[in-house]
Amino acid sequence: MTTAPLTNVARCNGALQTAMNRPSHLPGLVAFYGPSGWGKSTAAAYCANRHRAYYVECKSSWTKKALLSSILTEMGIAPAKTLYEMADQISEQLVLSGRPLIIDEMDHIVTKKAVEVIRDIYESSNAAILLIGEELLPAKLREWERFHNRMLSWVPAQPCDLSDATQLAKLYCREVTIAEDLLEKVVDVSRGAARRICVNIELIRQEALGNGTDEMDLATWGDRPIYSGEAPKRRV
Repeated sequence: MTTAPLTNVARCNGALQTAMNRPSHLPGLVAFYGPSGWGKSTAAAYCANRHRAYYVECKSSWTKKALLSSILTEMGIAPAKTLYEMADQISEQLVLSGRPLIIDEMDHIVTKKAVEVIRDIYESSNAAILLIGEELLPAKLREWERFHNRMLSWVPAQPCDLSDATQLAKLYCREVTIAEDLLEKVVDVSRGAARRICVNIELIRQEALGNGTDEMDLATWGDRPIYSGEAPKRRV
């Protein structure tokens, strides 16, 4: 197993399934959004594997052409010369394959004002399309009314809780048993961010193994620092 059964994995998967199983008269765009570090991309990758979705992770430097080319590359199709032909190629493949499309880091597409390209693809294919973005993605998309009113659902990511941290520890720290009280502290200091929780789990794993033990609780951890994401203050 390479993905823990976290809350956000289930929520992201549920969002995509909602779009895939919707009645034909309903729109097929769904969004999964939340702060950085909450495991959205990991959840999206899981959904892509489970549903054989075409998956692209957008970059800040991408143009409309780069976006379309990347999707076609993911589909294994040689891009046509013009943008409209490329968009038609993508739409046709979505129709023929019946597979969904996942667009990660959608905020970059909004910034580059390429939102209408995604709408064109959706209109021509009626495919299920999952958009992954940051916390302000819904507000950003409100500016694009013709796109915004084609959304089927908005699914917010949730901060990791103790149950999620326990699953992450099982996945990434199999040699060391981390006690519940220490995991609770990690969740609190990490403010529910999956990425920071994973960093702390690795720190605990290394510390435990370095001290020749396969168990670690809050009392044993003592006053050792727990990573919060903040840079340490310089002491002069």
